[in-house]
Amino acid sequence: MFIGKRFPFWGTVIWSKKYILIFIILDTIPILLYKLLGWHWLAIPWQPIALIGIAVSFYLGFKNNSSYDRLWEARKIWGGIVNASRTFTIMSRDFITNEHATNKISKEELHSIHKSIVHRHVAWLKALTYQLRIPKPWEHSSKSENLLRKEAGIHHEDDHFEKIKPYISSDEYKYLMTKGNKASHLLSLQSKELLKLKLSGQIEDFRHMELEKMLGEFYALQGKSERIKNFPFPRQYATVNFIFVWIFLILLPFGMLNVFNDDVSQLTSGWLVFPFTVLVSWVFILMEMIGEYSENPFEGLYNDVPISSMARSIEIDIRQMLDETNLPGPIEPVGDYNIML
Repeated sequence: MFIGKRFPFWGTVIWSKKYILIFIILDTIPILLYKLLGWHWLAIPWQPIALIGIAVSFYLGFKNNSSYDRLWEARKIWGGIVNASRTFTIMSRDFITNEHATNKISKEELHSIHKSIVHRHVAWLKALTYQLRIPKPWEHSSKSENLLRKEAGIHHEDDHFEKIKPYISSDEYKYLMTKGNKASHLLSLQSKELLKLKLSGQIEDFRHMELEKMLGEFYALQGKSERIKNFPFPRQYATVNFIFVWIFLILLPFGMLNVFNDDVSQLTSGWLVFPFTVLVSWVFILMEMIGEYSENPFEGLYNDVPISSMARSIEIDIRQMLDETNLPGPIEPVGDYNIML
């Protein structure tokens, strides 16, 4: 997520430079043929192209609104994870006691249990983050895109799961590595631990039920995140939108060949078509790109939800609730454009 006030203008130009070069080539050819070779038959009446442009504008608006809805929903889901994690931590700390236990344990042992549960939750946060970062075919994961990620300092390694090893036991880690959806199985391990504590009397029945409800909430939030990750913005809308935009952009210079002939001086007559067609094309492709790059809010690009940073902030917050001091620092923005991952 970009954390500045606004993207720098030249940064936006560089981001779209490939398309600007394409527009320069596409728009130069018909203008040269029209002005130098006298191929006036290339000129197309402006009215039908304007109608296409209006239709494309409506379609772009629909796509961008839908993309923003996906982005905002993802942010709300992770806001829910933040709040639920804090609640689960204080419930675990205050519900797991010797109050109803038949066999009392020491304060140190209780603290160790609290710490184990909270650390397992941190492992769940990390596992979920790593799973949401795994590239999908419809995301921006081509070689050129990955090269741009590395240049911008926002490249993500594919395998992070070994980083959860310090937060769980070696047996739990070995068990986890045999499973597909590791985040789901971490919640399953958490539930087994809570049941074990209930049977030993460290958790009373009602409190156990409340803690299990929190695990159900985490499953729901994980499922919502996976729904956005695994179900793309409908490809038919994305494809048709892309086709319509490029039909309009290709026809645009042909419709503007006659526009400046009667309204400007003889010196610049007709030649102003070039800068204005490039400018209009750039505006439309930027709107298309903004929608496209907002469709997948978990892939870790400039406009996405900073789930790595949020997971680290949650970790710091909930571990401090147990009075831990040996904590990692917050994740800092990276790259020249201050991107929060």
